[in-house]
Amino acid sequence: MKVILVDDEELALNLLERHLAKISNLDVIGKFVNPSIARDEILKQSVDVVFLDINLPEINGIELGEQILEHKPELALVFVTAYDRYAVEAFELNALDYLVKPLRRDRLMETISRIKSRYPNVSSPSSTNSPLRVSVCGQLTIEKAGIFEPIPWRTTRAQELFLYLLLYKGQLVQKSRMIELLWPDSEGDRAYSQLYTTIYHIRKALSKFENAFQIKNKADGYILRTNHVVLDIEKWEKAIIHGGSVTMETVNTYTEAMELYSGAYIEAYDYIWAEAERHRLEQLWLKTAYEIADLYDEHQDVKKAETWYLKISQQHPYSEEAYFSLMKIYSSLGQHEFVEHQYNQLTLLLGDELNILPTSSIRNWFREWKRTTSY
Repeated sequence: MKVILVDDEELALNLLERHLAKISNLDVIGKFVNPSIARDEILKQSVDVVFLDINLPEINGIELGEQILEHKPELALVFVTAYDRYAVEAFELNALDYLVKPLRRDRLMETISRIKSRYPNVSSPSSTNSPLRVSVCGQLTIEKAGIFEPIPWRTTRAQELFLYLLLYKGQLVQKSRMIELLWPDSEGDRAYSQLYTTIYHIRKALSKFENAFQIKNKADGYILRTNHVVLDIEKWEKAIIHGGSVTMETVNTYTEAMELYSGAYIEAYDYIWAEAERHRLEQLWLKTAYEIADLYDEHQDVKKAETWYLKISQQHPYSEEAYFSLMKIYSSLGQHEFVEHQYNQLTLLLGDELNILPTSSIRNWFREWKRTTSY
């Protein structure tokens, strides 16, 4: 394996090189004290492993590592550091990824052994021609050729940051914005180091999908781009928005498209930043569902209208119009007990949860129905 060493201390570089020289099948092809020169050489040369000091002048070593992995995601990085609570505790780097100064030979041998055990990289299933299918309805899942692919997230923050970048894919997201969102209580270098480390972990987790996801570092922010990826919520929204009016000629297309919406946007995760997008998509679903249900109702296709009004009441239990429409349908069918059930269910729900009554129009209709109906 070809190895490059980066450390701003010449003595540390020489000591590490002497340790590595005693290990077979390793070739140190370069060592650098200047991080900028090191980055340029690493990107130009064919290299397998980089030993990288965290505490470098001008640039944090973890940020430098993240910049390198942007272009060479298959590279094995080993961080070298004096004990630093930010690097070891807050960053939660695993045993493969960091060595603590002063270096111990047995610890170095353990790291090299782990690198060799996973080298060379084996192509993942994503090398096939079928697209990667990403679902964010309900929870995040990734599927390739009909097989669900587990994602080895190192931390919950890595998953959250990936989903945040995915929400704004193709757009520049400011680093300061991500820090304010995910690490509001951290300051200065620590906050940025946490960001760089999390990006690093995201890159590692997504590397199994080869070029499907690319995170580009753009000075003060990041851009996530996707390649040959189908995002369920995006596919659903495009089908709904560009489908034209809901008519008897188009309704089947709409009902098929609505099946793509299998749950609210990442509802399995309690992310405050996702609430606005979740609400926007829910309102689009609700509007379309009402258009489908009302169309069937107008054309007296009672069974299908009932099905959609029930879906609405289940997905959005405070949508009074769905209950009201069901009450009128059941009344027309002479199913009086179902009319009572829908009204009582709505009344209990609004009373228990919101401490309000159904709208006056619904209450008046129900009183008149009760007065004129005997059963």
